[in-house]
Amino acid sequence: DFEASFIRLIDKVTNGSRIEINQTGTTLYYQPGLLYGGSLEHDCSPSRGIGYYLESLLCLAPFMKHPLKIVLRGVTNDQVDPSVDVLKATALPLLKKFGIDGENLEIKINRRGMPPKGGGEILFSCPVRKVLQPIQFTDPGKIKRIRGTAYSVRVSPQMANRMVESARGILNKFLPDIYIYTDHMKGVSSGKSPGFGMCLTAETINGTVLSAELASNPQGQGAAVLPEELGQNCAKLLLEEIYRGGCVDSTNQSLALLLMTLGQRDVSKVLLGPLSPYTIEFLRHLRSFFQIMFKIETKTPEEEHVGGEKVLMTCVGIGFSNLSKTIR
Repeated sequence: DFEASFIRLIDKVTNGSRIEINQTGTTLYYQPGLLYGGSLEHDCSPSRGIGYYLESLLCLAPFMKHPLKIVLRGVTNDQVDPSVDVLKATALPLLKKFGIDGENLEIKINRRGMPPKGGGEILFSCPVRKVLQPIQFTDPGKIKRIRGTAYSVRVSPQMANRMVESARGILNKFLPDIYIYTDHMKGVSSGKSPGFGMCLTAETINGTVLSAELASNPQGQGAAVLPEELGQNCAKLLLEEIYRGGCVDSTNQSLALLLMTLGQRDVSKVLLGPLSPYTIEFLRHLRSFFQIMFKIETKTPEEEHVGGEKVLMTCVGIGFSNLSKTIR
C-alpha cells in the first residue's frame, strides 16, 4: 500500500504521467510526464515514514515548473526510514551547496506522528532552479558542535529529558558545545500513537553535517525501550557516523551523487565515508539511466588521519537544465 501511495504522490507532482498496474500488482508501466509542482497535499501510508516519500521529493523538487509546496501527512519518525528531523538537518544544507537555496527552502513539522497510526503533518517547500552548481567538497573539517532534538509524544515529557541526560553523558567527554532541544508535543499536534526518540547532528567547521537517530518501538511491537538506553545508543550511533566520516552522511550519499550527476558539464568531487548498500545500488541505476560512471578513489585512514576508509567520488555532470522553468 505504501508503494501505491508513492505512485499517487508522483502522479500529483507531475502533469501528463501515464501509470498502469496489472491486476496482480507485479508489473508497473510508467510513462513520465512533466514535473509540475505547485501547492499540494498528500496522505502518506502509515506503514512507512514520511521520510520515504520526502527523499524522492528532495531529488525532484528543484526541477519542477512551479516551486513545490506540499503538505505530507503520516508517520514523521519511525525505525525504518530517515526521519523528517534528519532530512531537515542534513538534506537541506546539502541542497544549498548545489545552489538550491532561498527562504522558500524549508521543512516544517506541524505535528508529530509515531507508528503504527501516524497522524503527523509536515510542510515541505522548495524553490526551482534552472541549473545546478558543480561542487568540490573534499574536506569535511573538524567537528565544532553537536545539536539534536529529543521528542516525546503522548508519553511523559520527562522521557525527553532522560534521553538528553544519557546522550550528553557520552558526548560531553569529547565536546563542550552540545545542545539538544526537547520537543514535547501534546494535544492535537501529538499524532495518534505514543512514542519517543532522538535525532542528533554533528556540524563541522566546513559545513558538513553528520546525523544519527533512533526511535522507540511502535506501540504493541517489541519490548519497551528505556529512554536512557535510547539516548546512549543514539550517541554511539552518532560517534560511529563520525568515524565513518566523509562530507555527506550515509543517509544522503545517494542525493549528493544524483545532484552531482545532474550538474553542469564540469567536474564535481565529494568525499564520502564507506558506501552504504543503498548507495551502491543507486550508482548502478545512475549508470543505466544517465550512462555516467564515477571515478572512485579510496583514501586510507593514514592519509586522512581520521576514522574509517573514505572514498573520493568524482564525476562530470551531464549538463541537465530545467527546461520548464520560465525565464523572466
